[in-house]
Amino acid sequence: MFDRITRLDAYYPTRTERLLVERQHSEIASAIGSGRTVFEYGSGSSEKIKQLLGLMTEPRGYVAMDISREHLLENASALARDSNLSVGAICADFNTEIHIPETDLTRDASWLGFFPGSTIGNFSQDAAVRFLNNAASTLGQDAKFLIGFDLQKSDPQILHRAYDDPEGVTAAFNLNLLHRMVRDLGAEIEIDAFEHEVRIKEHPQRMEMHLVARRDTTISLDANAFHFSAGDSLHTENSFKYTPEEIDALAAQTPWRREAMWTDPAGLFAMCLFSDS
Repeated sequence: MFDRITRLDAYYPTRTERLLVERQHSEIASAIGSGRTVFEYGSGSSEKIKQLLGLMTEPRGYVAMDISREHLLENASALARDSNLSVGAICADFNTEIHIPETDLTRDASWLGFFPGSTIGNFSQDAAVRFLNNAASTLGQDAKFLIGFDLQKSDPQILHRAYDDPEGVTAAFNLNLLHRMVRDLGAEIEIDAFEHEVRIKEHPQRMEMHLVARRDTTISLDANAFHFSAGDSLHTENSFKYTPEEIDALAAQTPWRREAMWTDPAGLFAMCLFSDS
């Protein structure tokens, strides 16, 4: 469902990031340097890593990390078949500190962390700091880290369309959480009692996704009953938007320092390269 969202006309981040990397590929490749092994956090589909590996100078190898084991192995295996690179896979949660096992692929690697798609915007400030500190420990000395950041917007309609698209795909993605609760946890829910809602918040700027009760309703799970009055909501997701100054302030609480930043002409999105200080 999220792959469908990334292909929507209204959803700018994926398209903007891809075009940005295409436009700045020479500068990005030069800043990364040669001979690095890529460690991708939350690898998902292979489209973005194929683009990155295609612009890099003599990449040594690639390690994919994702929490979905089946999806991870399927995509890592396909990339190994389609490329001349050594490919590894680690099933893990990027909210925890990850240990990379020592193998012929990882031994003495000069690491490039890769975290595209502005996924870091889904973290609170404290969680983002923990993630970056954990990544510094995982990737070790002399590592670099390429991260996508969604930038703050002066036009709220750009954000509204991206998170509440006219086709209703994002709404279905959000409501799917309720379907998963029924299917996976055995919850009793009147799913049609809830609707998707997005809210723009400031200081810091962020998009919030909610599931709002249309009427009084109850979610029953095990021996617990959670009562909702009309208008009550389940807050399901945050997507924080950054300024360059906020990106630097975030990095200042970690071992990373921003080495370079590339943005699209409209200033919607940024790719930032960090190195350990």
